[in-house]
Amino acid sequence: MAQSATVTNKDTPQGLGFAVSAYFMWGFLPLYMKLVAHIPSVEVVAHRIIWSVPIAGLLLVILRRTDALREALTSPKTLALGALTAALISVNWAIYVYSIATDRAVDSALGYYINPLFSVLLGAILLRERPTRAQTVAIGLAGLAVLVLFVTASRPPWIPISLMLTWGFYAYCKKSLPIGPNQGFMLEVVILSIPAIPYVAYLYSTGQGYFLTDVSNTWLLIGCGVVTAVPLIVYANGAKLLRLSTIAILQYIAPSMIFIVAVFVFGETIDTGRMIAFPLIWLALIIYTTSMIREMRKG
Repeated sequence: MAQSATVTNKDTPQGLGFAVSAYFMWGFLPLYMKLVAHIPSVEVVAHRIIWSVPIAGLLLVILRRTDALREALTSPKTLALGALTAALISVNWAIYVYSIATDRAVDSALGYYINPLFSVLLGAILLRERPTRAQTVAIGLAGLAVLVLFVTASRPPWIPISLMLTWGFYAYCKKSLPIGPNQGFMLEVVILSIPAIPYVAYLYSTGQGYFLTDVSNTWLLIGCGVVTAVPLIVYANGAKLLRLSTIAILQYIAPSMIFIVAVFVFGETIDTGRMIAFPLIWLALIIYTTSMIREMRKG
């Protein structure tokens, strides 16, 4: 394809800048999602998809990269992989929106904390990115934290585990999508808009939807496209320019901010299991980050 993206196994300054920016934007996202907490999660996700299409499309027009998208739409292999990444990200969005609406943002933070180390594990298994001894210890601590969650939980910790799995595999598959990151995101939302548009139309026709019910709800739902498309496009550009293990470890910027918002802004409480799991994850991240910095200095 004319605009095929090159997947890199090197870290670049541009990739670092994109990734850090995306994670900061995601860190503030719970504040916006709380504003639409009164709207059913599936409807919010549908509008995140629909209103992302014009934003992503406009970007491609400005960058003059629409040819690659047209080629992708005629490639069964690319369409299949795009459908897979689209499915993963839509499920991730739905779980995340639900967690904010049901006052379980702490669980979202925990899921996104665990995910970097899960991505490191995926990198080691699927991409042959060999972890050091310290990094292996970090992965083990993350596994212990997950075990603690299951042993101590009064209810299954499905939110953090589901967020970890869906985002981890999304990041892995995204690197394999044979088109540029911006075209890839556009492909995903175009695929997802096929069910999203009829669903929103159905809600409107039956009087069950919140769109066009009043000015506030309407603009909040339209804004979902902006807060969805912008950080994900920025992230997608960063993911193509960094190693999977590097972008994975940078991800703890976002859950740190989500955790702070959940506890100090939303007033959520932390049970015993999470009081044990969070320090284990933080220790794992410190060990892994220290190891990564040492390796970079040697290089």
